[in-house]
Amino acid sequence: MKKLRGYFITGLAVFLPIAITIYILVVAFRFFDNILGRFINIYLLRTGGIYIPGLGLILFILVVFLTGFFTRHFLGRKIFPFFERIFLLKPPLIRQIYPSVKKIINLVLSQEKPSFKKAVLVEYPRKGIYSLGFVANEGMKEAKDKTNTDDLVNVLIPSSPSPFSGYLIMVPKKELIYLDISIEKAFELIISDGVLNPEDIADKPV
Repeated sequence: MKKLRGYFITGLAVFLPIAITIYILVVAFRFFDNILGRFINIYLLRTGGIYIPGLGLILFILVVFLTGFFTRHFLGRKIFPFFERIFLLKPPLIRQIYPSVKKIINLVLSQEKPSFKKAVLVEYPRKGIYSLGFVANEGMKEAKDKTNTDDLVNVLIPSSPSPFSGYLIMVPKKELIYLDISIEKAFELIISDGVLNPEDIADKPV
């Protein structure tokens, strides 16, 4: 029974990632295909008896290219920020979701490294409890002057699963524990809600 249980668990470990990946790809294909292709294919089916699988996905890719082309030009750079401020950053529910989603997608698509300087541990919210944080910048001059602390730094304590939102605290450098992991690895830890440690991804065999 122990061997059978081991075979079953090993099979799940191999099968589930493949099955879930395929499922996500199929769902994504159907989602994007239905955005535009559903209505066009209904029209084609009624008029000419033709159905083109993947038509919506092709149209979606074309729309993305045209949106990128339009946004990169002067007119798009003027119109889209206005549209974003009015329709995406004003409504209560949308403004809670859109900025975080935009930051995460920009991070994934960007080839530049995150602007955070270093991943650190800091005793927060009290002594004996360690929180993962990111050194964002040197502390502002007024805070240094009024606390008589020359080595004050700005540290963001992120809230899972978005590494871009959380609490900004100002901490003396001597109270920080600097980590050897990269910012990207720290992001993975936060986005997974602590389920995946950096060594789990780097060292353990799949």
